Amino acid sequence: MRDKAQGTNRRRFFQYAAALGLGTRTLLRSGDLRAAVSDARSVGAPWPEMQYRTLGRTGFQASRLIFGCGASLMRTEKDTLLNAAYEAGINVFDVGTTHYYDMAERNLKGFLKAHRDEIFLISKASPAHADGSLAKEPDETVTVDEAKRSAKAWLELLDLSLSELGTDHVDAYYQMAANNVEMVGSEEMARAFESAKSAGKVRFYGLSTHQNAEAVLNRAIETGYFDLAMIAITPGGWYDWQGKDILAGSPPMTSVRPLLDRARSAGIGLIGMKAVRYFSSGFFGTSDKKAFDGYYPEALRTSDLSAFQKSYAYVLENGLDCVNADIQNYHQLRENQLAAATSGSYFAGVA
Repeated sequence: MRDKAQGTNRRRFFQYAAALGLGTRTLLRSGDLRAAVSDARSVGAPWPEMQYRTLGRTGFQASRLIFGCGASLMRTEKDTLLNAAYEAGINVFDVGTTHYYDMAERNLKGFLKAHRDEIFLISKASPAHADGSLAKEPDETVTVDEAKRSAKAWLELLDLSLSELGTDHVDAYYQMAANNVEMVGSEEMARAFESAKSAGKVRFYGLSTHQNAEAVLNRAIETGYFDLAMIAITPGGWYDWQGKDILAGSPPMTSVRPLLDRARSAGIGLIGMKAVRYFSSGFFGTSDKKAFDGYYPEALRTSDLSAFQKSYAYVLENGLDCVNADIQNYHQLRENQLAAATSGSYFAGVA
């Protein structure tokens, strides 16, 4: 564990560094003056202490906010932002194959070299990233031959990720876009993971899914294979990646809670994603920032948090261990960190 005073001093250093430089870089990168000003101005206020949760049977004490590196690092390195996140208490970093996230793994390499032993590193890939013919719809049958080819392709992508990241192992490796229950339950895929684990390339087996999440999570529980699951969910229920909306007919998150609790009781660490994508106007999102207000307790609904922060806080207090956030700049880092660090305070006394 780091000395607390030393950690505080380092955190202040990165805050000041961000004040001097991140705003300018935001402006040069995006041309967005308001974002740049927000980056610079947000530095002065104190940061709340990050909260942590044991991540299923991994036993790892994970920050409730996970830095989603994929989209953020696709085009360029952002070591200053990554270091600021680390100093703000984030200790889980999620990335993915170059076949989907371009240069993200390579752009994480410098930060990773400095902090590999201090963080929990996740990467992911779909067998279809190596061979498009292996892509499966949720209701398609998977033959034994297809499962074997998928397992082989998935392991080859893991080796590529390790090379791009400049490391000999990741802490967790996911089946990405795992929407087919037969593939989730595939013994061939499970044996492939065990072979990589035996070789010291990975410790924990996970999945991520934007589609068919309820059936996928049920199957993951039944198999007993999985240590982690990253699911697309919002206060209003399951997120529909294809429609960029709440899945038609989905019950609200409170009604999904028994399934989430069952997964966590089975030792699966649960990570939410796309909790705020519904609000991303300009990217198929809605401009109605009060769309989920009816689900919130009064303390959260009437708080000064943004719609994005409220959504993160809500899902964290309704069955998830952590939430994965795409963080593009210092302002988003600060906004998301505040939501994750204080989420519990808005649910005190809520049954």
